[in-house]
Amino acid sequence: MIAETVCSAVSAAGLGIAVVTAYRRRFLAAARIAAYSLVPVGLVMTGVVGWLSDTALSPTAWAGFGVLAGAWLLFATTRAVERRRTGAGADAATDTGSIRLGTTAPASSTPALRQGQRKGQAQGQGKPPASGDDFSDIEAILKKHGI
Repeated sequence: MIAETVCSAVSAAGLGIAVVTAYRRRFLAAARIAAYSLVPVGLVMTGVVGWLSDTALSPTAWAGFGVLAGAWLLFATTRAVERRRTGAGADAATDTGSIRLGTTAPASSTPALRQGQRKGQAQGQGKPPASGDDFSDIEAILKKHGI
């Protein structure tokens, strides 16, 4: 009897807050508050509140909740162990199967272009670059001006 009264009071207060929120033109928030405030009345009407009050004082019900908690703990532990075993093993098998350690990428069929070289030029034409590629830009500018 007391639980039903408390739930009704909570729902009435929530609906009052929803009306004030709607008055401030925040209709989405008002609808959400109204939905939350109707939950306690719905629980009372379905009989869940009465069942909970009977269950809260029953030692058999509390023992049942303990058994359920133990089952959930066993389930969670076995899932964690299973993930740890298959997660590490599957990743290692995938990595070693797709990429072998110690191998290199295959050589390219076309030679890489040098910095000063154009795509249309053959690699053997022209002067070879100096000792370093640092002067290839300068050589290209000098050739452009005919020097």
